[in-house]
Amino acid sequence: MNNIHNQSIPQEVIDQVLAKIGEAIALVKPFSVIMTDDQRASVLKVGDKAFTFVNKAFAYTKTNPEFVPSFLNVADFEIDLKDADGHPAIVTVINQLYNYFDDTKLTSRSEAYAAALYYYGNVQQAASVNLPGAKAIYDDLKQYFPRTGKASEAKAKE
Repeated sequence: MNNIHNQSIPQEVIDQVLAKIGEAIALVKPFSVIMTDDQRASVLKVGDKAFTFVNKAFAYTKTNPEFVPSFLNVADFEIDLKDADGHPAIVTVINQLYNYFDDTKLTSRSEAYAAALYYYGNVQQAASVNLPGAKAIYDDLKQYFPRTGKASEAKAKE
């Protein structure tokens, strides 16, 4: 069995990561918008092509301010434009951190499942030759592998 995940992240490291994430959240929260699912669903979705239009329109507010409607606050428009890129440098680092944890989870689950299958196969073998205690373990674990197909249908009809 090839086990590439053989070192758990120490709890003190997890605690430090959580503390630092908490600090980061505290830093940005006063400047952030928190939306409900309904609010997220109702906002205009702006892709790259439309965002190019937004940038160009903003540039025109600076070069041709005579066309800015009286109800449009250009300072607020500028604030929106500044944050509209989503701060990719930060998002990239957050995604990298997420991927570290997600890849570790995926690998760990895969390796743990493989180990469990090896154990189950050994117990199944032991139960087939009536080794003491093996049948109870096998009966408990086999419920995770319900049989399907003709063999189980024939058995169900008996």
